[in-house]
Amino acid sequence: MSPTQNIDRGILVFSIWGAFGFLGLCFLLEGFSEVSYLVSLAGITLIVASFVAHIVVNAVFNQGFTSGETALGIGSFGILALVFVIGWAEGGMPMANFFAGLTLFGVLAAGLLVYLSTRYGLRGAFSRFHVKQTVAPEAGR
Repeated sequence: MSPTQNIDRGILVFSIWGAFGFLGLCFLLEGFSEVSYLVSLAGITLIVASFVAHIVVNAVFNQGFTSGETALGIGSFGILALVFVIGWAEGGMPMANFFAGLTLFGVLAAGLLVYLSTRYGLRGAFSRFHVKQTVAPEAGR
């Protein structure tokens, strides 16, 4: 990929997440603060739309996620999951927020599986995680 295409892809990805991703995060946080599942669901929908648009940009530029994007996504998922579990463990979490959190994590996990299976196929997606041990043939045979 030429440097110009790499810059164009970076600007597109940044614009997508800057517009739809952060708007989705705003809706999600507003839904949590107002204890409204529907507002949280609107935020989740915008976040998923950002993820899908990012995948489309990657397909147009014939590139996968960069290592930085992957690290940011996994790190963000982990921090959000940790905050959600801590909030749940403290008690007092309204059921609407609990279901919104479960919906968010369920949709993101399902999205990861769908992405891996469509990009690499079912066998290839499994091979990304499963490492086969190579067995050396025995010397006496």
